[in-house]
Amino acid sequence: MDGSTAEFLIIGGGVAGLSAAAALAPNGRTVVLEAEAATGTHSSGRSVTFSHYGIGGATVRGMTAWSRAFFLDPPDGFDALCRVTPALFVATPEMRDELGRLEAITRGLTDQVERLDDAGMAALCPVLRFGPDAITDGFVHHEGLRLDPHAMLTGYARQVRRHGGSVVTGARVAAIARTGTDWQVTTGTGERCSAPVLINAAGAWADGLAALAGVAPLGLSPLRRTVIAFDPSPGQDVRAWPFVKTATDHVYFLPDGGRLLASPVDEHPDQPGDAQPEEIDMAIAADRVMAITRLDVRRITHKWAGLRTFTADRVPVAGWATDAPGFFWLAGQGGYGLQTAPAMAQISAALITGTAWPEGLTEAGAPPAAITPNASLPPASDRAGALRAGLRPGRLTPAEDLLKARAQSGRVLPDCRPRQLVGRMPLNLQPRRGKTSGLHRSAFSGRASAGAPHSPSRTDDAAPGHMPLGH
Repeated sequence: MDGSTAEFLIIGGGVAGLSAAAALAPNGRTVVLEAEAATGTHSSGRSVTFSHYGIGGATVRGMTAWSRAFFLDPPDGFDALCRVTPALFVATPEMRDELGRLEAITRGLTDQVERLDDAGMAALCPVLRFGPDAITDGFVHHEGLRLDPHAMLTGYARQVRRHGGSVVTGARVAAIARTGTDWQVTTGTGERCSAPVLINAAGAWADGLAALAGVAPLGLSPLRRTVIAFDPSPGQDVRAWPFVKTATDHVYFLPDGGRLLASPVDEHPDQPGDAQPEEIDMAIAADRVMAITRLDVRRITHKWAGLRTFTADRVPVAGWATDAPGFFWLAGQGGYGLQTAPAMAQISAALITGTAWPEGLTEAGAPPAAITPNASLPPASDRAGALRAGLRPGRLTPAEDLLKARAQSGRVLPDCRPRQLVGRMPLNLQPRRGKTSGLHRSAFSGRASAGAPHSPSRTDDAAPGHMPLGH
């Protein structure tokens, strides 16, 4: 790569960078630089990857709807990208109003929506708990999509190379300089690459990368989300279960092969880096699952965390920096990066090459004004306040308040047993011993693993060393 030139130089080998590279590659030589040893190592490789309408505002939902055609019928060079799986949204009594709003929104995007009674919900997920202290209402979107991030990353990289481009891993950026009409990027090993267009797709590192280039940051906020994995009861086949999420951001769970994944839908400010789950959030995830199901989460077998990076208004950004010619922002995908990648890639290519806005996107709810950087950039004096006001984690239950207090005082697990706080049996949160990708310590031992383990059904030619699984 040393001394090479390109038309488009993209920093960041997650799904945002690779999808944009694939869209741009037919228009000129495209180079993607990824700091890690494999593409998709951070957020893209740690996502639960379920495409649904239960997250994001109108713009995100519009891009999600628009992107479905790509997933269901991908172009040549891609393997199958998704599996149609029901998405079941449920509500406790206090969530009924929000469930009604979400159902109305979803019906505006698809006709595959059905309101269900208890029997209908139980037919889809037989372990749900019903009643005034559990689930009272629900609806199903019959055509949710379980995405395959490995197939996405591999397919996009394949398209880049097919058009003469390059995807370079282990290329951590050390310096960025403007030289004439080009941007010159120098890696930590001293290699250089130049291009007139520099695309910042660095995820949680995007603001820091901008600062390295002398470009004003957007004020992005990386938020940590936790995912746990656990086994169902012996003899229980969960493979046909739907994705289940509460109407508010309280908990979700879904099958992954013969096991289950769950998240407390948490959002904790964090620094760019190798995000790690915290004990308290894993305990809360388990407790919330047990509050709405008859599942007995006795042992967390794996756990990980990922960073979801947001703008102040939670709409992803694609557009030119106003203070640096040739510097293009592709950032703030939050928890929607995979399910909106086809739309964001075509948006980026249109803006960079000066071609028409992708057909149908405005009608779907994603007009140009909603995506450009200035639409997401509050006045400098109010950036921190806007982020704090918009990105608070969800409300904790009294039991969880007690768990949080114990965690802050240092009295955490193994003596902290959240199920006892709500009148149930204590948790046993020890992972199985054996060959679990280096995970040989307690599931609550802090940094026992660098992420989720390898999926046994996937190879590593373009995917990270993490499960292709948090929204």
